[in-house]
Amino acid sequence: MSRPYARQRQTDGNQATRQDSELKEQPRRTRPNENHLLINAFAPRDASPLVGLSRRIAESGCNIVEARLATLGQEVCLQLLVQGSWDAIAKLESALARMEREEGTRMVYFRTALREAQGNALPYVVEVTAADKPGVLYQLVDFFEHHGISIENMTCSRYRAAQTGADVFSAQFTVGIPVDTHIAAFRDDFLEFCDGLNLDAILDPMKF
Repeated sequence: MSRPYARQRQTDGNQATRQDSELKEQPRRTRPNENHLLINAFAPRDASPLVGLSRRIAESGCNIVEARLATLGQEVCLQLLVQGSWDAIAKLESALARMEREEGTRMVYFRTALREAQGNALPYVVEVTAADKPGVLYQLVDFFEHHGISIENMTCSRYRAAQTGADVFSAQFTVGIPVDTHIAAFRDDFLEFCDGLNLDAILDPMKF
């Protein structure tokens, strides 16, 4: 009686293997909640859109994937990447249109998708400080583009040093360096480039 049972187990195992193989061969289907909306909102500092946008996103049944807020001049700038079902995103789009009309919030929003992992670049952090002068940012980003380095995040500002009163340019970048790049040679090129412009710079691997 054990032999039929053994044959049955083997048959079940073969069927399970075929089913697993078929599932792996099937293309990945988009899940209902994988619709994304990118929102850029701008408003005066005393009328920040953060609370109003957050409420409408929640009421629409969507989730916030990423959010960034900055105050530039007299304006609050808010960036949001929102995820939800197709119906929820459509409901949110209608709510944003009403918010623009009724509250005067300036917005740009459109549907997008998550960025797929590349796996072919190493994350590095770049910090640059220098006496402020026109064209510094352009020269930096042009250097990265020329060397095939992607800029993933960037923050830069101009301020007056409290100690000396000098105008200072400061920038922080997160860049993606292709894995086949010779890091030591690239670091030498970058620091030599910064020396030529009299920029104080640091290039370090991201630790997290």
